[in-house]
Amino acid sequence: MDNPTEILSFVMGAAALMPLLGACLWFWIGKKFGNEKVAEKIVSVGAVSFMAVSFFCVLYTFLNVEGSARVTFFEWIRFNSKSAVNFAFLLDPLSLTLGLVVTGIGTLIHLYASGYMHGDPGFGRFFTYLNLFVFSMLMLTFSDSLVGVFLGWEGVGLCSYFLISFWFSEEENANAGKKAFIVNRIGDLGFLIAMCALFKVFGTLNIPELLAAVQAGSLTPDQLFWIKIACFGLVLGATGKSAQIPLYVWLPDAMAGPTPVSALIHAATMVTAGVYLTCRMQPLFLLNLEILEILAFIGGLTAIFAASIAIFQNDIKKVLAYSTISQLGFMFLAVGLIAPVAAFFHLITHACFKALLFLGAGSVIHGLHHEQDMRHMGGIRKKMPLTFWTVTIGVFAIAGIPPLSGFVSKDEILHFTWHSHRWWLIMFAFTTAFLTSFYMGRLWVMTFFGKFRGHHEAHESPVSMTAVLIVLAILSAIAGALNWPELWGGSERLNEYLRAVVSQAAGEHTEEAFYSSLKLAGISSLVGIAGLTLAWFRYRNFAGEEFKAPIFRIFKNKYYIDEIYDFAVVQNLKRIGYALWKGVDGFVIDGFLNGCASVSTKASLRFRRLQTGMTQQYALWVWIGFLLLLFGAWSLR
Repeated sequence: MDNPTEILSFVMGAAALMPLLGACLWFWIGKKFGNEKVAEKIVSVGAVSFMAVSFFCVLYTFLNVEGSARVTFFEWIRFNSKSAVNFAFLLDPLSLTLGLVVTGIGTLIHLYASGYMHGDPGFGRFFTYLNLFVFSMLMLTFSDSLVGVFLGWEGVGLCSYFLISFWFSEEENANAGKKAFIVNRIGDLGFLIAMCALFKVFGTLNIPELLAAVQAGSLTPDQLFWIKIACFGLVLGATGKSAQIPLYVWLPDAMAGPTPVSALIHAATMVTAGVYLTCRMQPLFLLNLEILEILAFIGGLTAIFAASIAIFQNDIKKVLAYSTISQLGFMFLAVGLIAPVAAFFHLITHACFKALLFLGAGSVIHGLHHEQDMRHMGGIRKKMPLTFWTVTIGVFAIAGIPPLSGFVSKDEILHFTWHSHRWWLIMFAFTTAFLTSFYMGRLWVMTFFGKFRGHHEAHESPVSMTAVLIVLAILSAIAGALNWPELWGGSERLNEYLRAVVSQAAGEHTEEAFYSSLKLAGISSLVGIAGLTLAWFRYRNFAGEEFKAPIFRIFKNKYYIDEIYDFAVVQNLKRIGYALWKGVDGFVIDGFLNGCASVSTKASLRFRRLQTGMTQQYALWVWIGFLLLLFGAWSLR
């Protein structure tokens, strides 16, 4: 294979097929071997190895592709003589960056899961779902057509359902999986509408062709109308997959799945698909700036809304779930302010420190024998030192303490928000920054400091888990160097790399801009430190009681949004379903069919009386019939 295109095709084909092959093997191996320990060892080593191969294939492509490239495997769907969908990958800075996050963080989480899921009866099934999820995410990331993106989009949704309800014998877990699946279908409807609208306008769903046609201009008012419809559909799809208002309600319940699932799907990869999609289709949104304004408002509102709920959660994973929703809101805020590089930068750093925090929470849960309530933790930092120090780095990173990665990426979003001169977005962003540091400080102090309030003695997690925490802690500390501002002596490598794919306003390099940047960085740092300090003094002597006043009830009950949805949507759908069951299915359909059967039965009972066994009577009926036929023939003359 001397041809570079053939090499890329082979390498990227291997990157996608390795997790798919693993998904075909691990469930079978888990059942085939009689010895559970041998099967578990084969599955864990194989799953991690396949993921590592996938990561190195993407890394090879990342290092060897300059600009953009496309590799076509085969023709997939033909619409007509002029339009077809190929099974092809688009390799450009946007897809390769997210591909590295998916496979890199995914490999670490697979390694962690091999220790976390040790002894679980569904060990092989778990890694089958996990590998299948990574394959679907790679399809979503690299496909050069919206059809391929939608295939991966639906694939990650399906795998999310499998993994959230993994322990389906408990009804709560099964319901959480169904909730995630159903809510995401609403967003998927928006994606489908967008695809239909774009095909109507351009006659193709190939992404490079779509974007080239948009950038070429000369669009009619009718085409611009359908493009606007497509943008609304993409926003709906993104809010569903990335858990933004009003479709965020599935993500907190998704914590019912094993902790590695929370780290991979609901922190590092799947939920960022909406951010990726809006960045990928940015030229469409630039034709509809009012939709970007809506997207920014949705992001800012979601960020502060979810952060205000996170403060009142006691389940350590639920705190991180609402934190994920809030941080995704930050990313959408940046996309709406035409700062996609800032959004993608925060996506990368968030993948590192949020995966660290979820896996750190998993280590705590594992070390406390599956205890998740922070009120029953405390004082375990000496019992679990590696977990404590790595989680501390994650907490400080998300709180925005310099020079950790979260400080750099979040500060860039705050910078764009400040210069947008939209006071409501500025209020949302800075208030969220404070709330984030406070609720993460609350988690940190309640879990590791004070007196131990638990029921089981804590112990450190195995090396397969803590080693991953250490790697993620290092990444969380240094990832900010990827786009360290030039004003502060950095090179903004990520900005330079992604500039060929997305548009973002270039920053000024004046002395005034430097001091303005330092001022904002100082304010954001003080906000983060203030939140952590307040949490320290409030919870260092936590005794198990808080937020007793009735005013806090609305926050504890998450603004009653689930109850409102249940009353306004779920119960009404049940009533409609009951009416259709009783009225249409029961009365009309069953009534018609049962009526036909009843008439036939009654008619047969009456005609049965004619069958007496008497020959004379049968002869009489034959003559009567003969006479009727004669009469009929005569009357028709």
